Amino acid sequence: MYYIGVDLGTSAVKLVLMQGDGTIKNVISKSYELYFPHPGWSEQKPEDWWEATLDGLGELTAECDKTQIAGISFGGQMHGLVILDDKDEVIRPAILWNDGRTQKQTDYLNEVIGREKLSEYTANIAFAGFTAPKILWLRENEPENFAKICKLMLPKDYIAYKLSGVSSTDYSDASGMLLLDVKNKCWSKEMMEICGITEDVLPKLYESYEATGTLKPEIAAELGFPETCKIVAGAGDNAAAAVGTGTVGNGKCNVSLGTSGTVFISSEKFCVDQKNALHSFAHADGCYHLMGCILSAASCNKWWVENIIGSKDYDTVLGGISELGDNPVTFLPYLMGERSPHNNPNARGMFIGMSMDTTQTQMSQAVLEGVAFAIRDSFEIAKSQGIQIERTKLCGGGAKSRIWRKIIANVLGIKVDILKTEEGPGLGAAMLAAVACGEYATVKDAADKIVEVIETIEPEQEIVEKYNKQYFRFVQMYPTVKGLYEL
Repeated sequence: MYYIGVDLGTSAVKLVLMQGDGTIKNVISKSYELYFPHPGWSEQKPEDWWEATLDGLGELTAECDKTQIAGISFGGQMHGLVILDDKDEVIRPAILWNDGRTQKQTDYLNEVIGREKLSEYTANIAFAGFTAPKILWLRENEPENFAKICKLMLPKDYIAYKLSGVSSTDYSDASGMLLLDVKNKCWSKEMMEICGITEDVLPKLYESYEATGTLKPEIAAELGFPETCKIVAGAGDNAAAAVGTGTVGNGKCNVSLGTSGTVFISSEKFCVDQKNALHSFAHADGCYHLMGCILSAASCNKWWVENIIGSKDYDTVLGGISELGDNPVTFLPYLMGERSPHNNPNARGMFIGMSMDTTQTQMSQAVLEGVAFAIRDSFEIAKSQGIQIERTKLCGGGAKSRIWRKIIANVLGIKVDILKTEEGPGLGAAMLAAVACGEYATVKDAADKIVEVIETIEPEQEIVEKYNKQYFRFVQMYPTVKGLYEL
C-alpha cells in the first residue's frame, strides 16, 4: 500500500509518497505566493494551497498504482488563522505564523489576562505568532469578517477539509493556537470566552494518527484514488518532523539546525516549566513534548560567512576550526531577537572576549558555539523538569557541517545521531497515515522500523568539561547586557 504525506509549508507544499515499508517512492514540491500587505504582516490565500496540493497529488502519483493509495495525512505550518463563512468560502486571506501585527493583543493576553492564567488554561503564554491573538486582532480590526465566521481552522486542516468535508484538527497543531487545554486535550472554555468564539466554529479534535474521514467521492474520482482512502488528522510541522526523525517516546530528542533552530523533546508525561520558557504541546504519538525555538540558528552561520566575510565557501571559512573548548570568544546568537528561553524580540547578537590576537577562525567558531549554547539553554530547562536526555537526532542544513555536529555533541554532552533520510514533516505525515491504516500498530512502531541512523557522533569527556565552563560564562552574558537592548 501507498501513503501520502502533505507538508504545507510557508513557501511551498511538499508531498511525499511512501510505501508501507517506509521506502520513499516520490517527492514533489509546489510553490505559491506569500503576501505582505503591510510591513510586518504575512498572509497567504488558502485557495492557493488547495490548488497546489491538488495539482501535486496528481503529479506525485502519476506513475504508481493509484488503487493502492490507502491514506493521506498532513504536517504543516502552525498557528495560522483560516476562517470560512456559512457557504464554506474563505472570508479573508490566512494570517500566518510569522505575522507580526498582533503585539497589542499578545500584550493584552500576557499582561491583562496574565501569564499565570494563560498557563493554567493552555499550558503556554501568548506569542505574536499564535492563533488566539490573531482572533482578537480580527475582532477588533475587521468586525465584519469576525461576524461571518462559521468555521475556524489551521492551514493544514483546510486542505484536509477540502479533501474529506470534515472539519478536524489534531492535538499537536491545536496546541499552538492558545485555545487548547493541552493537559486535558480539550478546547479551553476560558480562552474561547476571551476570544469571543464558541466551540461549534472550532474543528473536532483527534490524535494525529487517527482517521478523520475518507476522500470525497468527487475528489477521489478526479484524482483516480479509491474512495476508501483515509484522511488522517496529521500534526503541526514540528511534531510531524519529529515523527519523521524517530523522536517518539520518553526523553527522545531532535535538534533542527535550520534557518531558525528547534529543540524538540518528547515526554510521556505532561509538564510545564515555571517560566513557560519552552512551549508545552501535545505530541503526534499521543503523548506530549517540550519545544524550544531559537530564532537564528543556521542563519547565524550564513550571516557570518556570506554577509560579513563575503564568501560562499563554507568549508574554507570553517575548515580551520580544530581546537574545541578553548575559544576565548563567545557569541550571543540573537540576530533576530530570541524566543526560547528569553522571549525578547529586542535581543541582538554580540561578540564578547575579543583581543588584539583574535582570529577570524575563532570568531567563526564562536558563531557555531553560540548557537549550540543557545540550544543547550532549552536542554537545561527540560532537564529541570526531570526529563533525561541521553542522545539527540540532528537535522536541518546546519547538520551537514561535521565540525558543527561535533560542537553540538560536546556542548550538550550527549550522543548525536545523523539520519539516512531527511524528509521532515512530509515523511512524518506519511508515517501517521500508515499507522491510521493499520500498517503499523503505533507511531513508535513505525518510527522504530522506518527511521535509520547512519552515523553517531560521540562526545569527548575532556571537551565536554571545557564546554561546561564556557556555557557557565555564556548564561551570564544575556542577563548582563539585557538592559542595553532597551536603550
